[in-house]
Amino acid sequence: MRIVTVVGNRPQFIKAAAVSGKLREHHDEVLVHTGQHHDDALSRVFFEELGLPRPERELEIAGGSNVSQTARMLGALEPIVAVTDPAAVLVFGDTNSTLAGALVAAQMRRAVIHVEAGMRSFDRTMPEELNRVLVDHIAELLLCPSETAAANLAAEGLGGVGTTVEVVGDVMVDVALQWQPHVAANGAALGALQLQAGDFLLLTAHRAGNVDPPERLRALVALVAALGAHGAFGPVVFPVHPRTRERLHAAGLWEELDATPGVRLIEPLPYAAFSALVYQARAVLTDSGGVQKEAYLAGVPCLTLRDSTEWVETVLNGWNTLVDLDGEAVMTALALKRPNERPALYGDGHAAERCVHAIDALAATLAGPGVL
Repeated sequence: MRIVTVVGNRPQFIKAAAVSGKLREHHDEVLVHTGQHHDDALSRVFFEELGLPRPERELEIAGGSNVSQTARMLGALEPIVAVTDPAAVLVFGDTNSTLAGALVAAQMRRAVIHVEAGMRSFDRTMPEELNRVLVDHIAELLLCPSETAAANLAAEGLGGVGTTVEVVGDVMVDVALQWQPHVAANGAALGALQLQAGDFLLLTAHRAGNVDPPERLRALVALVAALGAHGAFGPVVFPVHPRTRERLHAAGLWEELDATPGVRLIEPLPYAAFSALVYQARAVLTDSGGVQKEAYLAGVPCLTLRDSTEWVETVLNGWNTLVDLDGEAVMTALALKRPNERPALYGDGHAAERCVHAIDALAATLAGPGVL
């Protein structure tokens, strides 16, 4: 059948790289890039590096509030769905692109396929939480990365007539395991930054809740500066997301942070270089769900700069600690010993195959537009 796949940011490019090739062996895919991440370091480079097919449509919709951005995406996606006439629209994760793709599909009576369904932080102040809940409740096919995610859907009454829930594993694991031999011992990324393996902290921050409120942004800067000045854990390497860079400059905090000893502000990195830093860091500090997973897969302790997470299994297994922006909690977590075990929480590297198998089964039940 014909499927429109909607992507818009770095984690979605990685997920689509796992799924798209296998999907195209069975179905006719039209890949649409909304442009939510328009910076080359977060967009074009991932298509080139991961072998993701070039998108058939690029919408270049970036910036603005969550509401205005989603509204513009809705207006741009509607004619694409009308012209391409798919049987289904496939979306990943929890971004504005995810919600827009799902809403357009549902309103135009096309099936919605949600990869990474069922994830919950139970924090409705997060735009991502609202997006993922709404998408799950209008999707026909819910593909979950874990049993916990499936249990979340069951608790919300999903999985009955007209809705299929399947635990397939996490498609990002597919990509991580494929790249693991190339990045685990890659010294080029360390050499370029004059770093020693195990002697630096890797930090990312971009969530609206951390960088938009002025008081949270100042607390983030104070935390990063304190870690850099402390020095006991090595330098803090901070690939700065374009959104965060903009907020730091607007608040007059960029120069202060850039001048702090032990803090290295760098440009966002391609997948392989960033993954190499994850694998060889002493610890990772992040507010990103995807980076939490990447740290777990690399066997590197993670400190989550939030008070909740959708990847609860990483916390329960002792590899992830919720520290918010609390400096004392950060220092305590950095002193913890690594757990002895690291179970395969999110699959065996064949999640994309299971996704396509489930989509094949969905295709067999559909008739009408986009069914080939």
